[in-house]
Amino acid sequence: MSEDRSSNGQGQRSWLRSLMTSITGEPRTRRELLEFIRDAEQRLKLDAEAMNIIEGALQINEMQVRDIMIPRSQMVAVKSGQSPESFLPQIIDSAHSRFPVLGETADEIQGILLAKDLLPLALQKDQDNFDLQQILRPATFIPESKRLNSLLSEFRVNRNHMAIVVDEYGGVAGLVTIEDVLEQIVGDIEDEYDTEEDDMDIRAISEHEFIVKALTPIEDFNDYFNTEFSDDDFDTIGGIIMQRFGHLPNRNEYTMLEGLEFKVLNADNRRIRLLQVSTEAS
Repeated sequence: MSEDRSSNGQGQRSWLRSLMTSITGEPRTRRELLEFIRDAEQRLKLDAEAMNIIEGALQINEMQVRDIMIPRSQMVAVKSGQSPESFLPQIIDSAHSRFPVLGETADEIQGILLAKDLLPLALQKDQDNFDLQQILRPATFIPESKRLNSLLSEFRVNRNHMAIVVDEYGGVAGLVTIEDVLEQIVGDIEDEYDTEEDDMDIRAISEHEFIVKALTPIEDFNDYFNTEFSDDDFDTIGGIIMQRFGHLPNRNEYTMLEGLEFKVLNADNRRIRLLQVSTEAS
């Protein structure tokens, strides 16, 4: 009897809540809030970009670090025993500003190296006495299950920009940056190293080499290169290339398709951005 009474009570409260919502018009859930905001967008003609930011801000309340982290296999890291001559080319090529420093294994994070802390090396004649340990910053460790809104608050309070993500066994699962979190709210953040500067989807750099944006519609790509890629499953050439790789490729990975060589020039932890296409592949 008590269970039936409890069930009936919950049903009444749910019915009353629905009734009050219909009367007051106030949203009671996240879904109702989004519907309310979208309705306001149409009625008040709010800016679409502002609406995207509002929805992104609401979305991070439900997202976890594991949803956006850069996987361990794609981390650009420095090993503690490396000399400046061996790790500087890697740092320059990646164009990142922060790097995890590994010990004997990938699960041993000794600290975070900031690229700007390497500037004194330019004036240091004797680099044999360089001690990487002296310039390392402490690493912050967080679980995969941490909510993004909580992480963003920690980043702001601690003035930190990178955290190492650990799994349930304490091993390194990947890393996440404040930019990764902010991009969930405001969209992709392009910096001085992003190479998609012009409005052209396809740009010739030589007779047989072309720079192609991954978001180029398949129909436009086919018209330009006289190919016959299907647009049944994907809308863009980047989608087809992603399927071809079978994983999210790193920079400089390449694959062959329909007699063309596709080389990844720019990609982040979510999508391919820019491709180099060669029509004279051997």
